[in-house]
Amino acid sequence: MDSAALDAMKNSLRGPVITPRDAEYERTRRVYNAMIDKRPAAFVRCADAADVMAAVDHIRDSGLPLAVRGGGHSGPGLCLVDDGVTVDLSPMRWVRVDPVARTAQVGGGSQLRDLDHAAHGFGLATPTGIVSMTGVGGLTLGGGHGYLTRKYGLTMDNLIAADVVLADGSFVTADESHHPDLFWALRGGGGNFGVVTAFTYRLHPVDTVGAGITVWPVDQTREVLGWYRDFLPQAPEDVYGFFALLAIPPAPPFPEDLQGHKMCAVVWCHTGDPERTGDVLAVVDEPARPAFHFTAPMPYPALQSMFDELIPSGYQWYWRGDFFDRIPDAAVDVHLKYGENLPTPLSLMHLYPVDAAAHRVAPEDTAWGYRDAVWSGVFAGVDPDPANAEVLRQWCVDYWEETHPYSMGGSYVNFMGQDERQDRVRATYRDHYDRLAQVKRTYDPDNLFHANQNIEPAPA
Repeated sequence: MDSAALDAMKNSLRGPVITPRDAEYERTRRVYNAMIDKRPAAFVRCADAADVMAAVDHIRDSGLPLAVRGGGHSGPGLCLVDDGVTVDLSPMRWVRVDPVARTAQVGGGSQLRDLDHAAHGFGLATPTGIVSMTGVGGLTLGGGHGYLTRKYGLTMDNLIAADVVLADGSFVTADESHHPDLFWALRGGGGNFGVVTAFTYRLHPVDTVGAGITVWPVDQTREVLGWYRDFLPQAPEDVYGFFALLAIPPAPPFPEDLQGHKMCAVVWCHTGDPERTGDVLAVVDEPARPAFHFTAPMPYPALQSMFDELIPSGYQWYWRGDFFDRIPDAAVDVHLKYGENLPTPLSLMHLYPVDAAAHRVAPEDTAWGYRDAVWSGVFAGVDPDPANAEVLRQWCVDYWEETHPYSMGGSYVNFMGQDERQDRVRATYRDHYDRLAQVKRTYDPDNLFHANQNIEPAPA
């Protein structure tokens, strides 16, 4: 950006514009995944929607690439773009709860912890992810699933309105009655259609939940995963559990003699009477006697943040994902193979349930292409040491390639990596892709918002 254009942009904004000449540039360009090393020409730290409108106008007119950062939690680093400008929403971190209407309006730079904390004060919550440092923006626009999904659906299923700055710099509110085509596309279509400056969610009565963790030795993966795949889809919707392959972290509540050992596990959330969680989860003895089993009543925000300190910002991450509607025995054998060969103590595989309430939304009602999926899987290589980056990548790619034949062909867009091909984007949206491309042509015909898992505008 030439100096005159940069000065003009600075003069039209309340928030600061940070360039490589500024002392805070290096800190500003860091994101959650330390494997990402991009150097934008500038960051525009937007104070409000007016700043976003002005920033979009200046960046578009300059001809530079544009990216959008909400929480900065994007695994493939799509919130940064080399030699372009990042519209940084992190100052727009606020939540306003209406406890009577059971809704929350949330600023586009907010993190899950902000929403969880504000809603919990009224005994309310909405489904989001499982790491409270995640930004609400990317999570919601990609779909969003977590502990409350079997009971209350996906995050986007609970979105009732979105304030959006479009590619032409205009501002609209999209909901079922206003810009319904845009509202449809925002629910699952990622950041392809504009900058969402505020989200309005439906809230549900959630206060104290029954939390649980059950672990078994990794060599019992066949028995445990075989049991889990049959048990969970038939379980009451109050029972949520994601399956994991991991090394036990060196921290409570795990006993010292298990710490560092490779295990298979289920992490539970029970939204029924938390005092009955122990009885409800007594079934964990069925596949094999657990090496460790823990249940306790827990405030919902505490469960949401339980893993934050184990995987803080600044580690190396490489991940890929897929949707699954079945887990045949041959796939179980692949999971056992890679679970026994985790490349680093923080690397993992998770299978998240996306059934029950999520299945009650009609496939055509949102851009989410896999209402018939039962699990959303993620394979993640994680480590603090940059020297292990290639090891993490190769383990993840190999694992994904061996399980992909048992998948449904596409992935949760938020679990797609930095090197996905366009055919993978199409596979993720299935029959919805062409409709999304038409909406893209209406609202962003020149593909200004392309620093994402991109949906190209349909040809005129």
